[in-house]
Amino acid sequence: MKDDVEIRVGYASCGIAAGAKEVYEKLEGEVRSRNLPVKLKKVGCVGMCHNEPLLEVEHPNGETVTYGNLEAGDVENILKCHLSEDRQFDEKLIPGRDDYDYFAKQKKIVLKNSGIIDPEEIDEYLERDGYSGLEDALEMEGAEIIDLVKESNLRGRGGAGFPTGIKWGFARGSEGDEKYIICNADEGDPGAFMDRSIIEGDPHALLEGMVIAAYAIGAKKGYIYCRAEYPLALERLDVAIDQARENGFLGEDILGTSFSFDIEISKGAGAFVCGEETALMKSIEGERGMPTSRPPYPAQSGLFGQPTNINNVETYANVPWIIRNGPKKYHEIGTEKSGGTKVFALAGKIKRGGLVEVPIGTSLEEIIFEVGGGIEEDRGFKAVQLGGPSGGCLPEEQLDTPVDYETLTEAGAIMGSGGMIVMDEGDCMVDVAKYFLDFTQEESCGKCTFCRVGTKRMLEILERISGGDGEEEDIEKLRELAPKIKNYSLCGLGQTAPNPVLTTLRYFEDEYLEHIENQNCPAAVCRDLITFNITQDCIGCTTCSQECPVDAIDGESGSKHEINQDTCIKCGTCREVCPVDAVEVV
Repeated sequence: MKDDVEIRVGYASCGIAAGAKEVYEKLEGEVRSRNLPVKLKKVGCVGMCHNEPLLEVEHPNGETVTYGNLEAGDVENILKCHLSEDRQFDEKLIPGRDDYDYFAKQKKIVLKNSGIIDPEEIDEYLERDGYSGLEDALEMEGAEIIDLVKESNLRGRGGAGFPTGIKWGFARGSEGDEKYIICNADEGDPGAFMDRSIIEGDPHALLEGMVIAAYAIGAKKGYIYCRAEYPLALERLDVAIDQARENGFLGEDILGTSFSFDIEISKGAGAFVCGEETALMKSIEGERGMPTSRPPYPAQSGLFGQPTNINNVETYANVPWIIRNGPKKYHEIGTEKSGGTKVFALAGKIKRGGLVEVPIGTSLEEIIFEVGGGIEEDRGFKAVQLGGPSGGCLPEEQLDTPVDYETLTEAGAIMGSGGMIVMDEGDCMVDVAKYFLDFTQEESCGKCTFCRVGTKRMLEILERISGGDGEEEDIEKLRELAPKIKNYSLCGLGQTAPNPVLTTLRYFEDEYLEHIENQNCPAAVCRDLITFNITQDCIGCTTCSQECPVDAIDGESGSKHEINQDTCIKCGTCREVCPVDAVEVV
């Protein structure tokens, strides 16, 4: 196999959803039936979700060629070009990692192996310095490791950005019969897929980071709490854990030392509140996932009442790199207060959506317009939502904001776990605030009155405004309710639930007033405030009437059609299918 051509197929959830399974199966069949000199393997997401399905061909001389937006029918042409004709298949050729400006601003630490190694082959991880960080760590004292992590300025990548080394130090210094390590892989933010992609592409990086953390604090048992809605991630974790045990990286007397540690997977049912660490621990213990008051903090009394350290997938996956390369090198990549990189799920109205990893301190404008390529169809940028339902929406005038914990908080958003949803001029900010508040209201566990009832009252106000029944006093009611919900909710879900409302009010109050004073939605999104009409440009093709789900459009073939406003549900289908753009929204 030494001189074989290697073909890597992006086989993460994004690739499979786009058709990678059919592409891979076609390749596999051709290679097997024709006994071709090809080493075929499945890899994780390289980040270019906008070009899926992806395939990368690497020749024995190291030359790499990348293809995107593939169909199974392209496989024969690719094989023919590379194996018989010594040329590229130009029709589906796209820029690769080394010559694509999508990667120019990126710095790969957590994602350095994703899209390159087979995540189910531990040998490929080992060939790229895998578990060498653990080997180095086992030659140190636990306190030395914690000092290195402190020096690196690694901060928790799952939310507020608490310094990781300090957190580990609390757990190490706590007394207990047993200590636990937990990985929070319960990624529930709408539009977020960072942790899932890391696990699907490089599960051993997570395991190695957890083992190092366990050694540092003195834990013998670890849990990965991952939602059951991530079947591929769970499957690859199962394989990786078995391989780590077989190779002496998990279990008894790891790598010949007296240190023993093992990991168990705990599957969550998808409740958003279980991303909160105290609710998560209750779920692992077999109880209903509801938050508990703090103190005591998990580092003092966590899982089963014992000292516990909790970080998310991305945080742990940074640790082996820090141990291998040193904290100073890691710290130099980020900012003075935050070392390293941050992985973002870039989604929404963006040309190049996908998984990106940039140095902390990179500006929003660089991420959205240089990495992401700008707004789809070159429409006007309106806002970017950071931090999921716990975060906020930042407008165009905030595009120069550097992405770091303190600056984003000052602007009204948060780093969060890394969701970044881009919106254009066609998005209504009242509707956006309503969407996120509806999500948090539905996901509230109901334990706290201000979260359970307060978010419901805020949602009702937003529904009135978007329905054309709002009053000017409603804006003050929203601002009055928000701090009460923040201050009197027990966990982060309730404490941050008003954030999307507050930031849209802060930056887009004129849009709220337009809804209230003129019963008008400037973005033509709020259904109760818009009407669909067919203009004189109609060619009478009948496409709209055929596609209308409620038969609200009348007209003969060849003549102008009309919409029955009493029947119309304002779904927008007619506007989407009209071949001559003869449907207007007023």
